[in-house]
Amino acid sequence: MQIGLLLPAGQAQLAAGGSVTDIVDIAVRAERLGFDSVWAGDSLSRARVEPLTLLTAVAQATETVRLGTATLIPAYRHPAQAALTISSLDLVSGGRLIIGVGAGFPGRSEHEFDLVGVNFKTRFSYLDDTVTLWKQLWTGHPESFHGKVLHYDWLPEVPRPAQPGGPPVWLGGITPAALRRAGQLYDGWMPYPPDPADYASGLATIREQGRDVTPALFATVHLGGGTAALEEYCQTTYQAPLDWVGKIQVMITGGPDEVIAQLRRFAEAGARHILLRIAALDPRVIDDQLAGLAEILSPLRRTLEHESP
Repeated sequence: MQIGLLLPAGQAQLAAGGSVTDIVDIAVRAERLGFDSVWAGDSLSRARVEPLTLLTAVAQATETVRLGTATLIPAYRHPAQAALTISSLDLVSGGRLIIGVGAGFPGRSEHEFDLVGVNFKTRFSYLDDTVTLWKQLWTGHPESFHGKVLHYDWLPEVPRPAQPGGPPVWLGGITPAALRRAGQLYDGWMPYPPDPADYASGLATIREQGRDVTPALFATVHLGGGTAALEEYCQTTYQAPLDWVGKIQVMITGGPDEVIAQLRRFAEAGARHILLRIAALDPRVIDDQLAGLAEILSPLRRTLEHESP
């Protein structure tokens, strides 16, 4: 069982008094406290530090913790250039990189895709083509590529990543189409469903495709803060109420035992790498929350390993 931490790299956290140096320091602290991975998010409409740039700084400041994107939206970057950047970051990190990817969110991402000139209606084909192209560039030097929507008659040579075959690529999403695609092309699955039963059924669908993927979970947590803390976080981050966000994402609050119990249900459903996002903006609160999570890290990991199938 692996436990990760999402780095607080959004503009809201920076506006509350944080800095990029603080973010890197949190990653170093997380490594020292025993977290297995640290992650950075991606967005154009919700301003944040660009994740691949941030993880490059984190890679140089840490030694063993894995680095991940949760989740990168490949459509925002040219596919060939992104393959080069990701390969370079894997080399800088010594092979510690995981690339979580997504295709945007209906009702919220359309204007971002318009900005970068990618048709939102073909976003899933664009994503699958991009990942397929990445893997070809990381393992060879294809002269051309012709997918469903991406077509290139010439491609550059990309330095080999530190990890043979390239960093593992994990897919976010839990729609029936996403589950099928996760089981056919991707190396891991990282959704955030509120209901563990949906997680279990989604994982079963992926495994029916015959591909061995890493089952991960993205969970938002706040130790001891109650629903008021989650409500404030949702309103500031998404400009939406907890009632709406909580129907889409798993949002967890309560004391240590309550948080462990709620995460245990996802371990029982099959999750093996749980990424925790602290539902806070103030750097002081984030520090306190990180310290609290560190105190329950060992019992949490033991409990989840015991409960995982």
